[in-house]
Amino acid sequence: MNICQRTIKRIFDVVCSLVGMLFLSPLFLYIYIKLRKQGDGPVIFKQERIGYKGKPFFILKYRTMRVDADDSEEPNLACKEDNRLTPFGRFLREHHLDELPQLWNVLVGDMSFVGPRPERKFFIDKIMQHNPDYEYIYLMRPGLTSPASVYNGYTDTMEKMLIRLDMDLEYLQKRGLWLDIKIVFITVYSILKGKKI
Repeated sequence: MNICQRTIKRIFDVVCSLVGMLFLSPLFLYIYIKLRKQGDGPVIFKQERIGYKGKPFFILKYRTMRVDADDSEEPNLACKEDNRLTPFGRFLREHHLDELPQLWNVLVGDMSFVGPRPERKFFIDKIMQHNPDYEYIYLMRPGLTSPASVYNGYTDTMEKMLIRLDMDLEYLQKRGLWLDIKIVFITVYSILKGKKI
């Protein structure tokens, strides 16, 4: 991806994230009120991830789990049937609504609409024990969606993490504006059809 394409992609990210937050503001408000009424913790969940050029940032999500979900000594991978999910949190997860706050991450430049999903350093270290090529992921801004998100599904095992890495590295070689547009449309179509990606 050349400088011109990267500039256009960044402009696309800024404009679309602003439009998205404005257009979806009633939904943002509804989810906020619903989570506040639960009265069992903060509405927004922040977690450190490693992003562009290997720099850490805080990814934002609507909180879908109990507040004591991360009390274990080592980080745990979330899974589809995770018993730490609250009932409303499960609904948000299934429809990918928990990730709406990441539009802010896109706006400020932590993330892009399309790019490899950002991971925690704990799991990156484990992945790199199997495949040190993970460091090439740092050449891209992490994304809301990616070819791996669409075709590899929920990443809840190390095996799937390694498959996701291979797909992300392939995206690095092929990335371009038209591919990004295609991935965005496939993602939206899949979500509207109710596919669990």
